[in-house]
Amino acid sequence: MTSSEEYKRQIMRDLAQGDVESLDDVPSDPSQQYQNFDDFAQRSTLDQRRQMFERSLHPDRIPPSQMEPELQKAIANIKPNERDDVARAFFKHFKQRGLDERHLEQQLGLSTRNPNRMGADDVSKLASFAYHNYPDIFREVLAEQPAIIKFLSNPIVGAILGLAAAKWLGGRNK
Repeated sequence: MTSSEEYKRQIMRDLAQGDVESLDDVPSDPSQQYQNFDDFAQRSTLDQRRQMFERSLHPDRIPPSQMEPELQKAIANIKPNERDDVARAFFKHFKQRGLDERHLEQQLGLSTRNPNRMGADDVSKLASFAYHNYPDIFREVLAEQPAIIKFLSNPIVGAILGLAAAKWLGGRNK
């Protein structure tokens, strides 16, 4: 059994037993607890989201064969202005690594390098490229633009993110 499959099984066992890791990061003040993901995305800090994704999103835990279709669906479901913001964020981080938009447009077969004119397919290509090659950029963009996460539906993806999100969302169930 691969370590990825073993990890998935352990997550499912933990979830079935109600084990959501230690909840020591959950705010004890009820005004700091979140009602749902939208509330979390709006009121959490960039640093809180960054920490959550750093702990939970790793390519060795969620194989690209599962993540890529989920990203395509999620990106297709976010609002066009949010999709533009996601594309801009990816380009910004890629540029910091020395990858320019023109090179990425050619390498990934994008229809355009203008984030305002990119469709869901183009943004999905950027996200998949980051997930495969620059997982730290992928996690950073999700922390900056968390709208994508609420549209991920794969149970494995949800379970992995759920363990981390439980630190923020599940504190009142202790």
